[in-house]
Amino acid sequence: MKSFLSLLAASCLATSFAAATEIIAHRGASHDAPENTLASLALGWEQGADAGELDIHLTADGQIVLMHDKTAKRTTGVDRAIAEMTLAEVTALDGGRWKDAAWAGEKAPTLAAALAGLPEGKRMFIEIKCGAEVLPELGRVMQASGKKAEQLVLIGFDFETMRQARELWPKAPIYWLASYKADKTTGELPKIEDLIAKARAAKFDGLNLEQKFPMDAAFVAQVKAAGLKLFTWTVNDAAVGRRLAAAGLDGITTDRPAWLREQLSAR
Repeated sequence: MKSFLSLLAASCLATSFAAATEIIAHRGASHDAPENTLASLALGWEQGADAGELDIHLTADGQIVLMHDKTAKRTTGVDRAIAEMTLAEVTALDGGRWKDAAWAGEKAPTLAAALAGLPEGKRMFIEIKCGAEVLPELGRVMQASGKKAEQLVLIGFDFETMRQARELWPKAPIYWLASYKADKTTGELPKIEDLIAKARAAKFDGLNLEQKFPMDAAFVAQVKAAGLKLFTWTVNDAAVGRRLAAAGLDGITTDRPAWLREQLSAR
């Protein structure tokens, strides 16, 4: 009886972790499909992701497209900066063949097209990869999408850009991104106390930290005691995912949303 009850408790606990943790599809279901394409985002929804995540850049003619890098080289083979290309030039590139021949012809879509496919009740994490120059057009696209304010989450590393975003959109969820890297000048790793203080001062809603941070239950409790939510990226390891979910993180970004949910639910 005791072993049965222990197994039952473990099963319930695993289920609660999976249910309480938001699963975010990193650049869509990018393990299986070419990142930052409509195909990868659609596959993320098919795989049961609670939210999608994408990266945005501003083109030379002021349009917003999905692309992680500053240039198109890695995913299209064309070594040109997105900021120096027009929308027509970017969207003419093949952004799928690098992943597999089966994905040949997939393009870098506009943010508007990506948001058009956002299902009711789901969220989209929009990572600003450029600077504050994108904010006016970003506001126009978000407004035109017709999506609820709480569905469109803004994330980014650049503190000043995110601070300006907060001033523009007081109701938008904003989570500040941070890497676990030593400062080039001091050699010190980022301190959670400093990140919390800056996030609170800027009135952000939370932090989105690289999985390398020493996040345990006490760490998570410290962030939440400050009134902030806590997310992490990019987790494709089952043991790491279960550990972070058990610690109480609000969400985990992964290239494999269906697989990770299964891992979190496993006894």
